[in-house]
Amino acid sequence: MNLWRWLTTPDPDPGFNWIKMLKLFTRVILFATVATLISSLLSLTPLRPYLNTWWGSLIFILILYVPMARFLLVDSFAPRRAATGTASSKAGSGLSSAQRRKERNRYAGVKKGPPKYGGRR
Repeated sequence: MNLWRWLTTPDPDPGFNWIKMLKLFTRVILFATVATLISSLLSLTPLRPYLNTWWGSLIFILILYVPMARFLLVDSFAPRRAATGTASSKAGSGLSSAQRRKERNRYAGVKKGPPKYGGRR
């Protein structure tokens, strides 16, 4: 399996199992290595006096850490999505055909206008 795909694919199992903890540990080690490498490379440039100030460190953190937060938290706080289109979700729903049609049309994206001339007569 591709290492990058393994790191960026959310785990479908709920909770923190050992595979998910291994992924999280691998991501943290990879991120710490990349952050240290970028920080050390930037210290070799003329930006070093600015990076040694509190506001330079803050800018560095915001530029590096905020975009990487999604990478680090792929499994931790991803919202659970219901499986749509699977046979088990349709079979176990227990809805009548009219209720399923109503649910399907509920989010169809069609906005109906108000009734003309006061509604039904």
